Amino acid sequence: MQDIDIVFMMTGYTVDMFRQSKAFLNIAKIEGVKHIVHLGACGDDDTMVAHWGWQQFVERYIEWSGFSFTHLRPDIYMQNLLGYGGTRAVDGGVIQHYVGDARISWVDCDDVAEVARTCIVNWSEHAGATYRLASDVKTFSEVAAELSTVLGKPFTYEPRPATEFLEKAVAVGADGAYMHSAYENYAAYTAGREPEPGAPFSIMQKILRRPGTTWAEFAQRHRADFDY
Repeated sequence: MQDIDIVFMMTGYTVDMFRQSKAFLNIAKIEGVKHIVHLGACGDDDTMVAHWGWQQFVERYIEWSGFSFTHLRPDIYMQNLLGYGGTRAVDGGVIQHYVGDARISWVDCDDVAEVARTCIVNWSEHAGATYRLASDVKTFSEVAAELSTVLGKPFTYEPRPATEFLEKAVAVGADGAYMHSAYENYAAYTAGREPEPGAPFSIMQKILRRPGTTWAEFAQRHRADFDY
């Protein structure tokens, strides 16, 4: 990090984020890095979802260390439906997930990348800001309906039990502590106890001078990926 002024920082989905982030930030401080653009997770400051809160502990360490900062908190990535953990999320027009019929916030990774780039290039304009990033709010059933309309083929949503997610995640070697937190989050959604209601945010319009990507636009852009 010698002669580096601004850093984009993204952690892995394990509890190792704590020691890795601390070590990284300590070295960045020594080397004179001035500004950190940190990609965290969704959730307000009072969140009770563990792995969202873990990302906020990293945010607090960035601030405590004295860096200028911009915190990015993206909601659920639309790209998750293109594939997750090496498996297809949509198979033969059937979407399987573990949140019941909860309304959740969605964001396109490409929009997140563009926001991050802008916050790096024009870092002084965004110093001290925390941005929630989401541009569409839909249940999985509504996402399936949107895909059906745009692609002209039937798509359906099949809710699955959250325990199935945890079993699959642990079986492929994912971090147990992190995935157990994700499981608890999914279980709460399934039971109708949403950790927070789905909501769009106006940040994309503010930073990018355009609305964020909708599900209809995303489906059109990724027709080949969803085709069956």
